[in-house]
Amino acid sequence: MLQRKIILWSLIVALGGFLFGFDTAVISGAEQAIQKYWSLNDFQHGLTVAIALIGTAFGALLGGIPSDKLGRKGTLFLIAALFLFASLGTALATNWYAFLLFRFLGGLGVGASSVTAPIYISEISPARNRGKLVALFQFNIVFGILVSYLSNYLIGLSGEGSWRLMLGVQAVPSLVFLLLIRFIPESPRWLILKRGRIEEARATMQIIDPTGFDQDLMEIQKTSAAAVKESASIFSNKYRRPVMLAMLLALFNQLSGINAIIYFAPRIFEMSGLAKSSSLLSTVGIGVVNFSFTLLAMNFIDRFGRKTLMKIGSIGLVLTLGLASYAFYQHIGGWAITVALLMYIAFFAFSQGAVIWVFISEIFPNEVRARGQTLGSSTHWIMAVIIAFNFPYFADKFGGGPIFLFFCLMMILQMIFVWRVMPETKGKSLEQIGDTVILH
Repeated sequence: MLQRKIILWSLIVALGGFLFGFDTAVISGAEQAIQKYWSLNDFQHGLTVAIALIGTAFGALLGGIPSDKLGRKGTLFLIAALFLFASLGTALATNWYAFLLFRFLGGLGVGASSVTAPIYISEISPARNRGKLVALFQFNIVFGILVSYLSNYLIGLSGEGSWRLMLGVQAVPSLVFLLLIRFIPESPRWLILKRGRIEEARATMQIIDPTGFDQDLMEIQKTSAAAVKESASIFSNKYRRPVMLAMLLALFNQLSGINAIIYFAPRIFEMSGLAKSSSLLSTVGIGVVNFSFTLLAMNFIDRFGRKTLMKIGSIGLVLTLGLASYAFYQHIGGWAITVALLMYIAFFAFSQGAVIWVFISEIFPNEVRARGQTLGSSTHWIMAVIIAFNFPYFADKFGGGPIFLFFCLMMILQMIFVWRVMPETKGKSLEQIGDTVILH
């Protein structure tokens, strides 16, 4: 029986995922109005959309530092404060440069959240439920995306000047997150590995697993002792395999085209021939499908495993991206492309979306987990910057056909990676996974 306190702690931390998703997607409803408001050229417009992703990449690169130095809880508190400050700043910005600064700061929060929140949840979760609990983070990401789409649609009805409210409304959940962080304990694994506070860690672990906490405590202390004896450089030969797995999964996540679709969904639907009102409504449809299939994946990830979900998803992504590309090439009506992309989102949410943060948070040993999560997350976000920054140019120059064909080819490569290389991690303790992946 899963302890209520563990669920509550996981839900609180997963609010970071909600803010992650909301901040990521909210710009899609405001980007065209912002371009018009400040008379931005194509480069400035691309930078306005991509600046949050640039901040996210830096936040992901730096997120492991406070996570190791200040603890997971302290870092989550700083992230919540950053989200609150950035959301108010973007809503009240008086010039384009100030707007860029606050969007960058919001991106820092997203990147740091993508490192720290999955680590925290994985470290306080029993092995048998870890996939479902870490997937709460992804579930809240897509819930945040859905709420931002709905919010943009409703606020957008009031006129073009409504973009400030679209961005500023994020201050409300940011404040809630900031207030609730104080009610969670520090990660017991961090307490042992970084501070040697064994009795404090024991009290939390007894709540997590009342019958097996002594065995878990011994395993953590054993890895802690081993970590003290040797260098824990993330790029040493010892960690070559988990580094390779994390980087490839993160690369394929973005080479699927997911962030291009999330950021530019209204524009893509308009490219396919839909009217602006229909394109915004179709964007809400993406949010609903994303939310529904992430919820479905949460119920299967611990039962069927991470690799099985990735196999199913890879096949589906190849087929749906191929259909979208074909529809663009053949100039088939906008609703055909809408259906293809909704199916694409369903397969992505059921596989890549649910698996990535779970898998990367599991495969690194305790002593380098924060740095491993940083590596995987920063790889993910650097690729997202590259794709989002260049998408408007390639969309205008080549159209949807070649773009979606490229994403389709990348998913064929992912399918090979999943079948031949990716290990299964379900049902094992973090210490067992770390040993298995390294020794493979």
